Amino acid sequence: MTSGLIFVGLGLCGPDGMTVKAMNALKECDKIYAEFYTSFLIGTSVKELEDAIGKKIKVLHRMQVEEGEDIINDARTMKVGFVTAGDTMSATTHVDLMIQAKEEGIPTTLYNGISIFSACPTALGLQPYKFGRTVTLPFIEDGYQPQSPYDNILENKERGLHTMVLLDIHADEDRYMTGKQAIEWLLEGERKWEKGLIKDDTLICVASKIGSSEQKLTAGYPKQLLEMDLGEPLFTLVIPGNLHFMEAYSLVYFAGAPEEIIQDE
Repeated sequence: MTSGLIFVGLGLCGPDGMTVKAMNALKECDKIYAEFYTSFLIGTSVKELEDAIGKKIKVLHRMQVEEGEDIINDARTMKVGFVTAGDTMSATTHVDLMIQAKEEGIPTTLYNGISIFSACPTALGLQPYKFGRTVTLPFIEDGYQPQSPYDNILENKERGLHTMVLLDIHADEDRYMTGKQAIEWLLEGERKWEKGLIKDDTLICVASKIGSSEQKLTAGYPKQLLEMDLGEPLFTLVIPGNLHFMEAYSLVYFAGAPEEIIQDE
């Protein structure tokens, strides 16, 4: 491919988190763009990534990616790389960018990366096919707290399914929702809507810096978790549904969940 657009998922942590194929493809690019507002690469600076690839990287803002004009124009005449943390096609904006390239007749290639959608369940020992709809908790801004995340978690739980809860990111402000803020969000939602989603004995799993050497897994009840060291961003929560006995053992052994959840099984 003498010109075209290469999409690369960098994985979760470090410049060595991408596949060898992805690394080799980026080294052949004439220009590389990056987007880190949907997620960032834990423990890695853009400079470290540039040093590993041997190329300069231009980091784009949200609007620049959504418009896609610079990327598409460059990809008409040169080989362009577009990199993100995780797995690139997990975000609809990036899918839209690939569609734009297709409509312009620009060749595209995708190199998948390790995603939080698979890494978080397996780190906790939870079975990925038992997860329902993924939910995102937004920061409460100007007192507004949408009810839909609460209702979607409740719907999953009523069906016996686990819920992965992604937390809001405002990368331009260097603001990342913490695990404790997310738990407080859920507690506030319970106070408002009172549907019984969050109780004193509701098990919550908190995953910090998944995929890194500083990964931290914690499982417990809401009030206990608020008193514990849960690690540092990026965080992901899981609200378990019905646990298989092996899942219960995994949460006790690997995330410090209360042993009584094994007895309950």
